[in-house]
Amino acid sequence: MELLDKLNWRYAAKAMNGEKVAQEKIDRILEAARLAPTSSGLQPFEIFVVTNQEIKEQIKPVAWNQSVITDCSHLLVFAAWDTYTADRINHMFDLTNEVRGFKNEGWENYRQMLLDSYPQKDAEENFNHAAKQAYIAFALALTAAAYEGLDATPLEGFDPAAVDKILGLREKGLRSAVLLPIGMRAPKEDWLVDLVKVRKSTADLVTVLD
Repeated sequence: MELLDKLNWRYAAKAMNGEKVAQEKIDRILEAARLAPTSSGLQPFEIFVVTNQEIKEQIKPVAWNQSVITDCSHLLVFAAWDTYTADRINHMFDLTNEVRGFKNEGWENYRQMLLDSYPQKDAEENFNHAAKQAYIAFALALTAAAYEGLDATPLEGFDPAAVDKILGLREKGLRSAVLLPIGMRAPKEDWLVDLVKVRKSTADLVTVLD
């Protein structure tokens, strides 16, 4: 029940107190994101951890001037591949073979199937698929933050093109997908802190097909 208790405790903090949080907690959150499952195991994204206050100040105006951008301890930027390429696909398959220490015919056939498919698709379609994979890791980071007793605020309200420019993402073949400020809530400045969490009932959300 501990995890569920933590998830009931968490909310999307609207104000943070600017305190730095323990780096080992951030490291565990990032490790949870690294361990996230992704389609074909490609992990088509990178995570940028922003602690530089000047960079946060640059991002704030293009993120609806939300104070958590500058008052968080660590700002995580989940950036997805702008498209799938043969080099990117081969790199992950080669890494798998290296780590596991063997090649598998079925696995190699699967590699070729992806090579015959993804690189030929429209770049925007590929980015949207990659961004969905980034969101899986993002969800695990959000959960891990709650488990660590830290506040984390999911942010889609920002100008991706502007954030891409600030962080130089396009030059790296990446595009920002979602932001996650992590820190400690500032209760006196947050109108949301004492409000009851509202979610659909399990009956309204879940349908069981026996």
